[in-house]
Amino acid sequence: MDTFHAADLYPPIAPFASGMLGVDGGHRIYWEECGSPGGIPVVYLHGGPGSGCLPAHRRFYDPDRYRIVLFDQRGCGRSTPTGEIHANTTWDLIADIETLRRTLDIPAWLVVGGSWGTTLAVAYGQAHPESCLGFILRGVFLFGDDEVAWFLDGMGRFFPEAEARWRGFLPPEERGDPLAAYARRLADPDPKVHGPAAHVWNAYEHACSSLHGPRDGDVWWRTPEAVDPDVVALARLEVHYMRHQGFLAPGQLLDNVPKVAHLPLAVVQGRYDVVCPIRTAHRLVQAWPGATITVVPDAGHSAFEPGTRAAMVRYADAFARAHDLGGLAAARPFAL
Repeated sequence: MDTFHAADLYPPIAPFASGMLGVDGGHRIYWEECGSPGGIPVVYLHGGPGSGCLPAHRRFYDPDRYRIVLFDQRGCGRSTPTGEIHANTTWDLIADIETLRRTLDIPAWLVVGGSWGTTLAVAYGQAHPESCLGFILRGVFLFGDDEVAWFLDGMGRFFPEAEARWRGFLPPEERGDPLAAYARRLADPDPKVHGPAAHVWNAYEHACSSLHGPRDGDVWWRTPEAVDPDVVALARLEVHYMRHQGFLAPGQLLDNVPKVAHLPLAVVQGRYDVVCPIRTAHRLVQAWPGATITVVPDAGHSAFEPGTRAAMVRYADAFARAHDLGGLAAARPFAL
């Protein structure tokens, strides 16, 4: 259950519409709409892959100005079947986004994404630029080989205690290739095998996601008595996408920036984001003419660290103001 509260976010809000969208491969996608039915359409792309949406994700946008669309990507959250990797690729997800947009009769929308959601947002925009009003991205990840290598071998330079637990879960002979070792366990049908592996995989990322590390310390690493299907889905899908390089060609998203460079981009990046280091965000902004970036000096990867969530809200508010004003303001929609 999401119990997150913060004064710089908009108040909690309930959906005014929701449903399940049938797509190919036997998947059914949960979606919801909040805010104003006549507002500026915005779609939020969650991270992971496989983390699903939270009620707190609705709160980055003024509900009086925005028509807020959230959905759980294939295989996670309220979408079914949970943890399914069949027919689950970046291109399947891009097709789902377009199907949902057409189903909801939305001509074009502001695209917001965090972490893996930034990968998906840029890939979607490059495939369907006519469907996008602009982009707000947080914790940029473009699925380069160096980024995946950093996740597997670099985060531990800053969180060695967490890495020791994550790598130490595996027998010594398997620790040299943790991605393959975790993939084997997560594919095992026995919950006694895939459950603990998923828990430890997610605990490692959780431990590295905030500037000050996890507040719950050792409690987070304790294996629960029951297997959590959401935890399994997140680990299984992350490993699935990493093993397939995000289903992208090397350098694809940076090379194809010209396809979306006419659209506005705002980036929010924690200076000390260890999961998605700032270098990738810098590369994207340098390649995207007119892009703007807010580097939060006292933040890591989490969307809900104070400076990060405040910057996300400011950019969404600025876009709404520019949309209302039109004219010259539309050329600089993220001016704060």
